[in-house]
Amino acid sequence: MALNDDIWIFGYGSLVWRPAFPHEERRAAWIEGFVRRFWQGSTDHRGVPGAPGRVVTLVPEPGTRCWGMAYRVHTDQMDAVLETLDVREQGGYERLELPVHFDEPVGARVRGLSWVATPANRNYLGPATTGAIAGQVRRSHGPSGPNPEYVLRLAEALRALGAEDPHVYELEALLRDDS
Repeated sequence: MALNDDIWIFGYGSLVWRPAFPHEERRAAWIEGFVRRFWQGSTDHRGVPGAPGRVVTLVPEPGTRCWGMAYRVHTDQMDAVLETLDVREQGGYERLELPVHFDEPVGARVRGLSWVATPANRNYLGPATTGAIAGQVRRSHGPSGPNPEYVLRLAEALRALGAEDPHVYELEALLRDDS
């Protein structure tokens, strides 16, 4: 399954545009069987306790593909990187190992790690209409900045990859209509 023995980190949210950890290589990639959804509450980055923002998590959906960015981390740096990411993703995310796919070489697949928030965590907000999500995002601000910035930066980064993501783009359109 590996292009090499190093571990790859798969980012599908803020890690797409702001990894903030050392890596040897950065490549557009995808995972299968998941979609990206703004169903996770953020009380430590894009919101605060009592007024959470909304950030993305992965939701299982057979037959789908979720595009993001993969970062190859050298084995010598892996412990430090994992420690950094475990702190960054501490608001309800759990580490998940999964296959990460690349366009080139054709059929290339590596072992990857990502962080996923499930309904079992206290910050999980779950499904809502895009309008309701947009309203919550508009009102939210946390230590990492305004919640709308997160949505807009993610949409911009996904477009740069040529990735389709109707959920993200619909939310982006609602937020831009307010501008």
